[in-house]
Amino acid sequence: MKVAEIRELTVEELLKKIKNTDRDLADLKFKHSLNQLENPISIRALRKEIARMITVVTEKKNAEKQGK
Repeated sequence: MKVAEIRELTVEELLKKIKNTDRDLADLKFKHSLNQLENPISIRALRKEIARMITVVTEKKNAEKQGK
């Protein structure tokens, strides 16, 4: 997911998406520990995607505080 697409979502939608992506990451880590994961690079990609979403949530919350 691109940053532009992430910025279009609301904070609530982002938090739900972070929760789901984090669950997917845990599943991938489990599969990787059992040597059933074909592409271990996908773990890194999910971690970066979660970090992007958390960054956008923080930016939006700070913007709300600045506006008040």
